[in-house]
Amino acid sequence: MITAGIVGAAGYAGGELLRLLAGHRHVELVQVTSREFAGAAVTRHFPNLRGKLDIDFGLPDEDALGACDVVFFATPHAVAMRSAARVLAGGARVIDLSADFRIRDIACWEQWYGVVHESPELVAGAVYGLPEVNRKRIREARLIAVPGCYPTAIQLALLPLLENRLVDESRLIADAKSGVSGAGRKAAAEYLLCETAESISAYALAGHRHHPEIVQGLEQAAGGRPVRLTFVPHLTPMIRGILATCYAPVRDPGGCDAESLRSVFVRRYADEPFVQVLEAGELPATRDVRGSNVCEISVHYAEKSSMAIVLAAEDNLVKGAAGQAVQCMNIMFGQEESEGLAGAALLP
Repeated sequence: MITAGIVGAAGYAGGELLRLLAGHRHVELVQVTSREFAGAAVTRHFPNLRGKLDIDFGLPDEDALGACDVVFFATPHAVAMRSAARVLAGGARVIDLSADFRIRDIACWEQWYGVVHESPELVAGAVYGLPEVNRKRIREARLIAVPGCYPTAIQLALLPLLENRLVDESRLIADAKSGVSGAGRKAAAEYLLCETAESISAYALAGHRHHPEIVQGLEQAAGGRPVRLTFVPHLTPMIRGILATCYAPVRDPGGCDAESLRSVFVRRYADEPFVQVLEAGELPATRDVRGSNVCEISVHYAEKSSMAIVLAAEDNLVKGAAGQAVQCMNIMFGQEESEGLAGAALLP
């Protein structure tokens, strides 16, 4: 049995971790922390887990966490970097859902997140937790940096094109739309129902902090060639889900068509349990992946503009956060990759 702890379990991603791990046959949750709710039963704040989980929130204790087999940090950015070293020293493996260890360039990370990184020595050894790219490294990792929700969808949509040099990597566009839960569980006026319902809006046009993370992964897929990406995120009036529509000009318009592009994706993701390449003409939708760890992808070709168009839909709290973290844990501990993640999406 894998003993697990969750730091910051009271947020949306933490709640998803609780839900997924409560149903995992090989995991025992032994440490669940929340400074705000310490001493209260988890089910008081997550009544959906009644009868599934009998544990109280506690205060973070790095020594107790270090005694676990694995510790998940479902905390805001700049929290895990202050505690991860001590938890790792205690013997636990760490899976961080924040951005603290995702970006290898420390100066770049500090610029985007606005604080000094307190554990830069850990960044070089952290493994980026995108199983479709780093599965072998994840198996041996001590510290996993789980990708962000936007980066997961956009990278999965563009990786096959860049790996096969099919598109001009200097003119990529990602138009991505997210549910409100992507902003986290917090009281902020711009995320209230009355502010978000019946409306869709773009934000962070001057630059989103996921941008350097996305480019880092895309440049790796492109063999180190520079990537230029225009990324525009949008907030949509739904609770969860991401739909990313990605555009990439093809290098050889004369030798390209929709089916040849789609076949590249089918081959690339043939053995991936949580990436589904849809049939020609089918389109992904966030409702089709709600509550699941699946990323649905469809591939199209706009002949008149010589543009590959790839759409990716995922649940930002599952494949975009907690589900991907559990997928990484399964790989790390030699479990079936789909353990605890095999449930169908929720409809309607």
